[in-house]
Amino acid sequence: MNRRDFFRRFALGIGGVALSSLLAKDAFAASAFAANPFKGLLDAPHFAPKAKRIIYLFMSGGPSQVDLFDYKPLLNKMNGQDLPESVRNGQRLTGMSAHQATLPIAGSIFNFAQHGKSGAWVSDLMPWTAKMADELCFIKSLHTEAINHDPAITFFQTGSQLAGRPSMGAWLSYGLGSANQNLPAFVVLISKDRIDQPLYARLWGNGFLPSTHQGVQFRSGKDPVLYLANPNGISGESRRKMLDRMAELHALQFKDLGDPEINSRVAQYELAYRMQTSVPEIMDISKESESVFELYGPEAKNPGSFAANCILARRMAERDVRFIQLYHPGWDHHGNLPNGIRRQCGDVDRASYALITDLKQRGLLDDTLVVWGGEFGRTNYSQGKLTATDYGRDHHPRCFTAWMAGGGVKPGISFGATDDYGYSVVQDPVHVHDLQATILHLMGIDHEKLTYKFQGRYYRLTDVHGQVVRNILA
Repeated sequence: MNRRDFFRRFALGIGGVALSSLLAKDAFAASAFAANPFKGLLDAPHFAPKAKRIIYLFMSGGPSQVDLFDYKPLLNKMNGQDLPESVRNGQRLTGMSAHQATLPIAGSIFNFAQHGKSGAWVSDLMPWTAKMADELCFIKSLHTEAINHDPAITFFQTGSQLAGRPSMGAWLSYGLGSANQNLPAFVVLISKDRIDQPLYARLWGNGFLPSTHQGVQFRSGKDPVLYLANPNGISGESRRKMLDRMAELHALQFKDLGDPEINSRVAQYELAYRMQTSVPEIMDISKESESVFELYGPEAKNPGSFAANCILARRMAERDVRFIQLYHPGWDHHGNLPNGIRRQCGDVDRASYALITDLKQRGLLDDTLVVWGGEFGRTNYSQGKLTATDYGRDHHPRCFTAWMAGGGVKPGISFGATDDYGYSVVQDPVHVHDLQATILHLMGIDHEKLTYKFQGRYYRLTDVHGQVVRNILA
């Protein structure tokens, strides 16, 4: 044996030992998963959770905080004047307004008033939301680094502006598992007829986590979950036999390879089989009472509308789906904002109020966390021409508003503040990672301890950042 052969064989031997060790570790985890695929990584939450489930109402496109919740009368007094450079302070702008000759301040044309004992400011665009002001925790000091939609939405959903990380719902599924063996732990609903920007499936993907934790999109129409129904000519009995034989083959494959994804695949096949019964039942809202449809408004009987999806979210909450994400696109109002935002608020205002009311009436609000908000805010100046009745607003990551309700947050408070121009946070800033850390905390998870090792290092939803916003906790 020459020197080269010796080192080649020796290296392969060491590599084989290392590989065997890694596969044995994965095999142990996979065996535990196979024994109970609905159990999460954690034997129990890190501490007693305040919420058992989350309904996240994501307003894709960036709602204008200065037209909805962040009342700034100074903007109306200075309407049409150029935004002072001392306020902007060199902050970067998007290419859509950076080259305007001026940045004319645009006061909101909508009227604001204070509501409830909390005195929360809400514009007349949101009369139903105003009625429940004392149930809500308004966070007015959110901020982010992302200035364009895709990285900003990806940041909110996965904790990174770059695609490829697990989504928040996937992290919760990974950590806590499923509370309903006949439904996914993580479900996604998207409002129909409001898609003006793409929403990619990676926003609810599993990233590098096992694929059993990815979100499942439910659609309106004949097939709520794609490829769930048996093909023509295949009976339920035939499908059952096929799954049993496939499970046997996968067991042999797993014994040879030790790849944990094999067991994830089997678990998904079995869940899909059970979902053939559970999904049609949960998606059928025809048996809901007329009082429920009256509460949610006239669009509630229109499948795929935001109102109908809110009813579905409540039905899923009743069945302990862990994370329910509703996307309502259409908030990207670079121009014609007054008309566009009226339409959007008409879609979501009454239905959001109905969801909170419905959950409360059924005793579900106390342990259901509801979150409402988008990926960033809008500028206090007009993009394009400013008139007495029309204006647009560009993307604004430096400050925006969201609200939370139920699930362990203080009701009837407004947390954080922006300057008089509504341009920068001046009190109690809340970063995206802070919000994510707080959401996980309310579910009983220490965001620093829920990690996954991938490509040599440990990852978590909040990366290396994030502080729980304890002043909003009940």
